[in-house]
Amino acid sequence: MQTPSTETIPQTATASGPFDVIVIGAGVAGLYQLYRLRELGLRARVFEAGSDVGGTWYWNRYPGARFDSESWSYGYSFSKELLQEWEWPEHFAAQPDTLRYLNFVADKFDLRRDIQFLSRVVAAQFDEDADHWTITLESGEQASARLLITALGPLSAYTLPVIPGREEFKGQAFHTARWPREGVSLAGKRVGIIGTGATAIQVIQTIASEVGSLTVFQRTPNWAAPLHNRRITPEEQRRIKATYAEIFERCRQTSTCFIHQTDPRKALEVSPEEREAFWEKLYAEPGFGIWVGNFADVLVDKKANALASEFAARKIRQRVTDPAVADKLIPKDHGFGTRRLPLESGYYEVYNRANVRLVDINETPIERITPEGVRTSAEDFPFDVLIYATGFDGVTGPYDRIDIRGPGGRRLKDDWEGMPRTYLGMLIDGFPNLLMVLGPHTARGNIPRNIEEIVDWLTGLVAHMHKNGLRRVETRREEVDRWVSEVEQAVEGLLFSEVNSWQTGVNRNVEGRQVRRVLGYYGGALAYRQRTGDVAVGGYRELLFDAEAARRSARP
Repeated sequence: MQTPSTETIPQTATASGPFDVIVIGAGVAGLYQLYRLRELGLRARVFEAGSDVGGTWYWNRYPGARFDSESWSYGYSFSKELLQEWEWPEHFAAQPDTLRYLNFVADKFDLRRDIQFLSRVVAAQFDEDADHWTITLESGEQASARLLITALGPLSAYTLPVIPGREEFKGQAFHTARWPREGVSLAGKRVGIIGTGATAIQVIQTIASEVGSLTVFQRTPNWAAPLHNRRITPEEQRRIKATYAEIFERCRQTSTCFIHQTDPRKALEVSPEEREAFWEKLYAEPGFGIWVGNFADVLVDKKANALASEFAARKIRQRVTDPAVADKLIPKDHGFGTRRLPLESGYYEVYNRANVRLVDINETPIERITPEGVRTSAEDFPFDVLIYATGFDGVTGPYDRIDIRGPGGRRLKDDWEGMPRTYLGMLIDGFPNLLMVLGPHTARGNIPRNIEEIVDWLTGLVAHMHKNGLRRVETRREEVDRWVSEVEQAVEGLLFSEVNSWQTGVNRNVEGRQVRRVLGYYGGALAYRQRTGDVAVGGYRELLFDAEAARRSARP
């Protein structure tokens, strides 16, 4: 499989520690964490595997990549000056504009001078005597710091399908998360794509009119709803800039940090006419309203969800002319919104094109990749280009790919083989001085909004340690037990917890990822904010510091 070409490396920092803090990752989270650490006057270094900033938006350059949360609710909120200087061109920004934005932020705040690029971290070891972490890069270079903060991103460990013959294909092959920077010429070519998740939907709807032929190999269809994207007018731009305070406050008041608020009514308690009219309204509106702004019972009551699923299925049948194809595109194994809901722009209409074919690999499984293309149990498909839109080993996958070892050589990957054990999703049981941004068991939703709150909390903890001359921080085991219990209770009754997806820790392409796990805190952003805020206001009594923390690590 081909990988992105060699890129010009921007002016970059080089490791010459020890540092006060090391941050892994220069995406949305890592950039903001660096900014906040600088405010404390600490010596920080960010190590980034890519050749520039951007994280998700650096790596995912595939055709059609864009936001599905409103761009003006996605950007950073910490700088009023930044908010007024930057203008999003569309309501749901495309990847090039998002990457341009993150470069603008890096330039404005001169962040690159503390970032070392092309520096993939492959190992991290805690030194008990010195109370610091030493990280090792793929190059063999090492650096150390008192604190280690991971800003890895929950969807950064991409996965390839377990299919024989992948290396035999003679054409071009790409995973969507490693799309070449210079792009790929697809005009007139025979293209095959494996996968129909959120990424695949964006690719399929974008390239269908360009390629000679497109064959979509689908195992699990996903529900999808219209994005309704458009350009932001000058008048809208002025209104957005004038109301940023209200926009971000609205995000703070919703359980998912999107601008959409759950409707307090219940689908089962309104008339069929009122219910249908409401769903038609949501279907015609932009964004995630139809997912997180729906009736209050749609994601918790099977009967209500079945009605929503019937509505969505009717929409698919109305948009796809071939009834047999439409039926294949309608999920049978999960209800509407119980997996991450992709937003689309003409996706279903793609299957009305003469040059597009849908292959259900449940009916005719893929047997192998051949030098010429793909062989199923029914036929051989010749291709010029193969696209793997096969997703990620979510949330814990990025941690598994780094050999992280705590006191006594304790390996994080072994600890997290089952249920991750964290405190507030930001500290790890048994791993001192290791802090996480968007680790397992943090609130989920509009990612940058979640990131800013987590980074602010972590920065407060780091400031507390710096001010009081503290060298070591760790969680109390009983607090970890309590938090894990809260996390498990919060997911009870949510229909998505009964569905296999990356959000529940299932990935057929990863060994050992066939059992569901709880990987997020689903009690809502408001409850999470209250919980973490209480800990900070209370002076971090739930944590252990210095000698007390060292004694705790010494216990089995």
